[in-house]
Amino acid sequence: MPTQPVVVDCFWHPRVEPRAFVLACGDGNSRLTSLRWSRWDARSAVATGVNAVNDCKPYCAAGTFRKYPVTVRLDRPRTWKKTPRLTQYGRLTLTYTDTKPAGYGRTMTYPLWN
Repeated sequence: MPTQPVVVDCFWHPRVEPRAFVLACGDGNSRLTSLRWSRWDARSAVATGVNAVNDCKPYCAAGTFRKYPVTVRLDRPRTWKKTPRLTQYGRLTLTYTDTKPAGYGRTMTYPLWN
């Protein structure tokens, strides 16, 4: 059982330093890959990796996944409601380090499910 904070994936599994993470659980059209963690502690976690985003052109089923380098930060640890003995990160922030998907900001912040 992990004693450090976890990130909870789409299947409600607690993960520590995952190499990949799906951001769009409903359709899988945005995911993080090639994650390399330089920090994972009680306050925050930091990684570099790639955000693969479906451009959904002309529509999502026929779209192309484009890859964008990112820095990932997890923070705001809190008790995980499903398993109160675990702490989970509550927020994920992506910073695009080169190009970014159309309509996205240079930095995007997302609350994580609990």
